Amino acid sequence: MDSSAPSIATPNVAPLTLVSHALCPYVQRAAIVLAEKGLPFERRDIDLAAKPDWFLKISPLGKTPVLLVGDEAIFESAVICEYLDETTPARLHPADALQRARHRSWIEFGSALLNLIGAFYNAGDEQALNARAAEIHTRFAQIESALGDGPFFAGPHFSLVDAVFGPVFRYFDVLDRIADFGFWTGLPKLQRWRQALAARPSVLGAVHADYPERLHRFLQARGSALSRRMMSVAASDRA
Repeated sequence: MDSSAPSIATPNVAPLTLVSHALCPYVQRAAIVLAEKGLPFERRDIDLAAKPDWFLKISPLGKTPVLLVGDEAIFESAVICEYLDETTPARLHPADALQRARHRSWIEFGSALLNLIGAFYNAGDEQALNARAAEIHTRFAQIESALGDGPFFAGPHFSLVDAVFGPVFRYFDVLDRIADFGFWTGLPKLQRWRQALAARPSVLGAVHADYPERLHRFLQARGSALSRRMMSVAASDRA
């Protein structure tokens, strides 16, 4: 590795280094779990548009996050989160095998939802943008039907599912300021869950303080229907 690479510690010490990107929601999952477990770690952001050689050596898929544990590199957020949960106390996954499988199913649902959010902000025209917004609402309604009394997915106990959906909902802190796409209509349980996650210290601390501004710039630069909406809103604000 070159001089800008994270240092690899001796196996006996094995400090944790989270190789990340400032906007990546999958990185946020790992950062949330690390915080929930009270584990100290170094965070090293990289530019995914100019991936350094040392990163490509430890990330076979060229994606973030990667967790360095001593001289071992673990990639893929679900694997990282489960490793952290299995090797430290205060488990975030249910003890019951069936409930654990159910939670894993909703984690996969959360990943699919992130793909849909990407399709939304990359939509090329208004028709596609509105169609993706309606799909997001449909997916949100499915989650609504799975929620109990809260405040978290599994009731009073924060779980890995919560660590996955905190970053999902964070997108909407910015998206909701652009226009009312009807994402939350008729979904009171989901809104309460979103609010509970937004107030959780581990979720708050999983991004840099300027995350909303960074995300706003990222969305505005997409050249998409949403980008054009954002420019229209900005022009109206200046008028």
